[in-house]
Amino acid sequence: MLAMQIKKTAFAAIVAVLALSAGLVATAPAQAADLRIGLAADVSSLDPHYLNIAPNIALASHLFDTLVAVSPDGQLIPGLASSWRAVDATTWEFKLRSGVKFHDGSDVTAEDVLFSLDRPAKLVNSPGPFTSYTRQIVGKRAVDRATIRLQTAAPYGPLPLDLSSIFIVSKKAAQQASSEDFNSGKALVGSGPFKFVRFQRGDRIELARNERYWGDRPAWDKVTFRIISSSAPRLAALLAGDVDAIESVPTADIARLKNNPKVHLEQKVSWRTIFWLLDQSARISPFVTDKSGKPLSKNPLQDIRVRQAISKAINREAMASRTMEGLALPASNIVAPGIFGHNPELKVEKYDPEGAKKLLAQAGYPDGFALTLHGPNNRYINDDLIVQTMAQFLNRIGIQAKVETLPLSVYFGKARNGEFSASLLGWGSLAGDFALRTLLGTPNPETGWGSWNWGKYSNRTVDGLVQEALASVDDARREAAAKKAAAIALGDYALVPLHHQYATWAMRKGLRYTARTDEFTFAHQFQPQ
Repeated sequence: MLAMQIKKTAFAAIVAVLALSAGLVATAPAQAADLRIGLAADVSSLDPHYLNIAPNIALASHLFDTLVAVSPDGQLIPGLASSWRAVDATTWEFKLRSGVKFHDGSDVTAEDVLFSLDRPAKLVNSPGPFTSYTRQIVGKRAVDRATIRLQTAAPYGPLPLDLSSIFIVSKKAAQQASSEDFNSGKALVGSGPFKFVRFQRGDRIELARNERYWGDRPAWDKVTFRIISSSAPRLAALLAGDVDAIESVPTADIARLKNNPKVHLEQKVSWRTIFWLLDQSARISPFVTDKSGKPLSKNPLQDIRVRQAISKAINREAMASRTMEGLALPASNIVAPGIFGHNPELKVEKYDPEGAKKLLAQAGYPDGFALTLHGPNNRYINDDLIVQTMAQFLNRIGIQAKVETLPLSVYFGKARNGEFSASLLGWGSLAGDFALRTLLGTPNPETGWGSWNWGKYSNRTVDGLVQEALASVDDARREAAAKKAAAIALGDYALVPLHHQYATWAMRKGLRYTARTDEFTFAHQFQPQ
């Protein structure tokens, strides 16, 4: 029944806890100015330029600032740059805030900004580089200590959005530092609202308020992030009073929590799309075999008919309503509705298992084949159940599907190295052309394109349209090109979209949180009532 029995088993302990929750939620929090948050995904690195994944970015946002910030609703707002402007079609100018200090008391200067923009390209062993956000810049200079000018090789309207992803570090602290120096705290000198105290890998991160912070003063003297990747223990920790707030609330328990007077929920439609990336490279794919376990001489996932069959095998409505407990919207696009570049003309693929079988037969696989599905088990809402549900769908059309899910810290590295044939990924972006460039652009280390293109999809027409979109300073023309590129790529089944997920936070009574479209959990946006 689409993983319902699995879900019931997985959360059986929570049902019992919820039944008693009125008495278990702590009525007295930790010290009034302390905040304890349960995180759903591990933070693998504190180096803000090393691995471009959401858990690391969210944590880095407490310690560092970017030139351009993003509001809870996904709008660009001033960060370290108080203003910016296009001087001409290929030159952007950013004015830095005056008086901003790093945690060590030194001034944030234009020199630090230029160093930070250069640093991602120097981290040659990054498993998820930030270079796609800086490769467009071909020239940079400090006009004075508070003004920088950046030059692009061609007109490039989205540069401010790119720079919302590049954290500014202290050149003095980071110039000779390794990523491990950041993890130890030695090089962790930022200008963000909190300062580093302790990083206990896989367990917790402790921060203290930055009394020199230039922005709104955080309400909390101390913040402790606890890594609790399993849903049941994370919710149990909230109900027992061991943490004050949690992210990624188990979908099966949201209805009950809404009726709990000692718990408050905040929810928002997320920018994140969950999808499958299928290995389209010309090789013997590592986890595709015949049903006896013998590797196939040709990779069937290269055939568009096979990829389309896999898409038709998915009952997205059932997955959204049952596996996701109604907290998902079936997807037809790479970016969520309301996001720049979303193409409303693309419709959700209809569930058609018989049509899927016919496509497999046409592709030369009338009896199917065997395929192992890989995904994380501690990153996205119900990610383990999503993979298991997908296996059930594929088994119904003759693809003998196995499941292997891994902790995020292991999964991303293996997926990036091309060790899987079918990989689950979630991606959030504020622009469709940005997502296409990173996820489906022809991989090119020189330009940073395709840095997360695990399936090795390549279509020069798509690349050209994305380039046209990114080069346009006219929003209407830019969005039209992005929509056209998305239509072609999705028509190729370059990836197989599943759904857009909802984001939910739960917290003890007396707390409020400004829910974010980007799903990030920021301690400085929690406020006591």
